[in-house]
Amino acid sequence: MRNQFCNPFVHAFLGMSILFTMTACREEPPPPPKPIRAIKTITVSEQASGKMRQFSGVVEAADSSSISFEVAGNVQKVHVDVGDQITKGQVLAALDPEPYKLTVAEIKAELVKARDNVTKTEAEYERQKRIFEQGAGAQRRVEVAEFNYKAAKSGVNFQIARLNNAKRDLDRTVLRAPFDGAIANRYIDPFNEVARGQKCFDTFEFTGMEVAISIPEDAIDEIQMEQKGDIKFSVIAGRTYHGRVTEISKVAGTANAFPIKLTIEDPDQRIRPGITARVTLVLAADEKAAYLVPLSALAQHGDTKTAFVYIYDSQTSAVKKTQIESGSVRDNSVVIYRGVKQGDIVAVAGVSFLEDGQKVKLMEQPAEKEDFEIKKAE
Repeated sequence: MRNQFCNPFVHAFLGMSILFTMTACREEPPPPPKPIRAIKTITVSEQASGKMRQFSGVVEAADSSSISFEVAGNVQKVHVDVGDQITKGQVLAALDPEPYKLTVAEIKAELVKARDNVTKTEAEYERQKRIFEQGAGAQRRVEVAEFNYKAAKSGVNFQIARLNNAKRDLDRTVLRAPFDGAIANRYIDPFNEVARGQKCFDTFEFTGMEVAISIPEDAIDEIQMEQKGDIKFSVIAGRTYHGRVTEISKVAGTANAFPIKLTIEDPDQRIRPGITARVTLVLAADEKAAYLVPLSALAQHGDTKTAFVYIYDSQTSAVKKTQIESGSVRDNSVVIYRGVKQGDIVAVAGVSFLEDGQKVKLMEQPAEKEDFEIKKAE
């Protein structure tokens, strides 16, 4: 019998199978999926246009009060000190109440006598009326008895009024907080003698805080009511507060500067009267809105005026390559007039490795304000 492996067709088939198997073994495995890059970003949050100026100021309480006793006396107790938080109605200090208690007791005794006098004069008035009605008395005696009776009743009312005032003065020996807030200054100590109306404490409310600054005469016309400003405090690092102009003086003060006040829109209890502040305002606003972003955010292609930034889309988790119109460079930042808007999330690191539509994720620790602080463009 002829060997079947000698058939030329079989030889050809085996050769192709072996070649295919060897070729398949040499093919490279498919590349692994491209990792999703984590990017560092900032959020465009503040519009900037015009000339930026900084001014030094001091915090003041929008609602403050100097409180005092409404009666004189010797201070018996002081329950609070500077910096203590207080609630409305809380006892702050107390005078020695003993002299006022004695006055109340004395007037009560006078009131008893006055009421006894009413009883006596009423009886005499009724007696004189009966005698006169019987034809044995005189009209004059009836009139005198009636007058004494009415005077006695007035005497009772007078003593009641005195007693009410004495009780009120006794209550005023205790000084209470007029509202929720804190103690700014204290002027009394135990065993001090204080007069009526003498200042005892300065208090303020946490809910309203203002920054008082002075504007030079050559810039006051560029300040308007409700104008926004940024506020920083040296004692509160890493935080920028927001304020608005709520008071502009019409009269110049020291060095021909005009006092103005900004109400802090987002205060907290770290802000206290007397601490210094630095206020940033934008003067002579331009018609064009502008924003500042770090230079590291630009994907430059020649002229910076035709540069690009990558804006993160939270819906798709991808970045969009966006052309921007830029202006001057200042403090490692560039002024952008077109291409970004408030709220945009812009990549600020590694932009040369990004592509339009690339899937990315935000770093767990986003860019700190210390790394980039959006300021107002000049």
